[in-house]
Amino acid sequence: MPFFWLAEDEVVFPPVEMADENGLLAIGGDLSSERILAAYQQGIFPWFNEMDPYLWWAPDPRFVLFPQELKVAKSMRPYFNQGKFQVTLDRDFPAVIQSCAAARRGGRQVGTWITDDMIEAYVALHEQGYAHSVEVWQDGRLAGGLYGVSLGKIFFGESMFARVGNASKFGFITLVRTLQEKGFNLIDCQQETEHLGSLGARAIPRTYFTDLLKSNADEPTIQGNWGSLIQN
Repeated sequence: MPFFWLAEDEVVFPPVEMADENGLLAIGGDLSSERILAAYQQGIFPWFNEMDPYLWWAPDPRFVLFPQELKVAKSMRPYFNQGKFQVTLDRDFPAVIQSCAAARRGGRQVGTWITDDMIEAYVALHEQGYAHSVEVWQDGRLAGGLYGVSLGKIFFGESMFARVGNASKFGFITLVRTLQEKGFNLIDCQQETEHLGSLGARAIPRTYFTDLLKSNADEPTIQGNWGSLIQN
């Protein structure tokens, strides 16, 4: 199928049903805050490598976590019982996204799609109160974290990193529990990973996901710094 090319001067996306079998929907446009937020509202997200044009995706199925379905393995319970990590929200968003970009797994860099353009775009969203970071600390040092975008009662996760074993999992579990207390209905994980599947995430049809987005459209967004949402 021919790909839909986005104009830079108009924030318009084609219907997500036009995505190809891999989920690629459109090419081009820009990374303005207006465009990224419009994309999330329609179930679309940007993902591309440094030398690629901007690529926009709407995969089917969609991998998500319903907060009430969170699974915490027995092996993680001592981490919480003993308070092995401390978690903060929005204390250092730039450090988290840059750490995600530099993350390595199995000897290879896994954050190659978090380009300088992406960092600039999501830092701008953070400054506007839409993008948020989770910092996981151990002995005063950043041990792991994750970041994403919040609209209404849905959190759209983007990436996570860990410098200490189970640090990112600890932060994710803490975030999900916090969001559940705030009435959030869904965490979008975008695409399937074994790591997130072990925490209770599952695949749902894209049609169901877009229905959830429509239901979320009128929900108020908790905009601004989330530092006060969590207590250690």
